[in-house]
Amino acid sequence: MLMSSGEHAATLIYGPNGFRVIKPGRFVTCAVTGEPIPLEALRYWSVDRQEAYATPEIATRRMLGQA
Repeated sequence: MLMSSGEHAATLIYGPNGFRVIKPGRFVTCAVTGEPIPLEALRYWSVDRQEAYATPEIATRRMLGQA
């Protein structure tokens, strides 16, 4: 999904049961692929690494050190 140039990335703090918005925005960027993830679609992240992931497969690869 492409984001328009007028939309900005959010800054979040990731917790074990959710995230807190520090800087408002419409999306975050996947730590592995670099693709934008709309906040309403964000489901996968690492609390320890404070990173977002686009899919469960990408998150698993990252946790196993394969990404």
